[in-house]
Amino acid sequence: MSLGTLYTVPQQAQGKRILAAAAFAGLKLELPASYVHFEDNKKPEFLAKFPHGKIPALDGADGFKVFETSAIAHYVASLAPNSTLLPSDVKEAALVEQWISVADNEIGTYVGLINQLCRSVLPYNKPAHVAFTERAIRGLKTVEAHLATRTYLVTERITLADITLASVVFRAAGIILDAELRKQFPNVIRHTETIVNHPAMKDVFGPIEWCDKALQFIAPVKEKKEAKPAAAPAPKAEKKPKKVEEDDDDDDLVPKEAPKEKNPLDLLPKSTFNLEDWKRAYSNMDTRGPGGSLEWFYKNFDKEGFSVWRVDFKYNDELTQTFMSSNLIGGFFNRLEASRKYLFGSMGVLGQTNDSVISGALIARGQDIKPVVDVAPDYESYEYKKLDLENADDKAFFEAALAWDLEIAGKKWVDGKNFK
Repeated sequence: MSLGTLYTVPQQAQGKRILAAAAFAGLKLELPASYVHFEDNKKPEFLAKFPHGKIPALDGADGFKVFETSAIAHYVASLAPNSTLLPSDVKEAALVEQWISVADNEIGTYVGLINQLCRSVLPYNKPAHVAFTERAIRGLKTVEAHLATRTYLVTERITLADITLASVVFRAAGIILDAELRKQFPNVIRHTETIVNHPAMKDVFGPIEWCDKALQFIAPVKEKKEAKPAAAPAPKAEKKPKKVEEDDDDDDLVPKEAPKEKNPLDLLPKSTFNLEDWKRAYSNMDTRGPGGSLEWFYKNFDKEGFSVWRVDFKYNDELTQTFMSSNLIGGFFNRLEASRKYLFGSMGVLGQTNDSVISGALIARGQDIKPVVDVAPDYESYEYKKLDLENADDKAFFEAALAWDLEIAGKKWVDGKNFK
């Protein structure tokens, strides 16, 4: 017998949590025969039952109605007392609630905010993005340490806390848990893989999709300047707008991409310096010394078609852990993707925890750095100074940045990244 109808969409991690708890407990939940999110949940009949119009929402077969993920999951788990999802021991039950709260409030909340920032649901703010990432990582570290000596969070069997954490990490897998960050959380990864691949829940969760790179904000393409009027095309039949794919609820809509425009850098006179050849030389040769990439650079560089810049982070006093600063560089480089054909970069973190700076060098098409870097919404967080390679100090800085042995005010190079 079915418990009722659960309103959710296939890609919603919160819905997967409830369906997984029901599947593990041997209970049945129906999905609506036809449900279109952002349409059906705005109708009066839906709002009469669930005032916020949000999903997941459970319309019980016995007339009982409940919304909010944690409440529905707890209700479903309580209907199968022999499933171990909710321990009978009051202390163990308290610990289950504790870890549910950690998963939702210390990890899931911040992952959701990062998703909304990067998808322009919220106005993008780099310090907020960094802060939310740090808070999510802090929550993951708490869980990682706890799982170092345990298979599951509370007891020796799966509880609702384990399913909750797995659903949160399942979502975070495609947002913040990229290949580099996952190295810090082997126990969290092991735990999540165990839960989502459990025979009773595997079909509910489906394969977990780990991202190679964390989700980053990409600024919308700026509108073109008004062009000369052209002949009006023949009228076409009106097309219905495509339905935007839902993620978790109204706050997670993915905006449509704007059409790409011609980059003015492509209109510059042709240069004898091939940036792709330089990137290959830098990757395959030693940086310094005879036959090194710097020697190749000086032989081939076209100072009329390209320019060299020093770049420094403006807010070094806000930097804490050096690995986070390195991730900050990685995020900046990710957001420069649209300028990959016009730019090479070598930037690093210099110093130590709570006393570090971010600096480096860029090789850019043209003589103005702004058209190259303003594709990144946080480009204004950095200062840019054009380098004169005939000046000994500028040349030394440039070479040290590329060789990763740069030192500034006694702060030595700790970690670096290249944009190639």
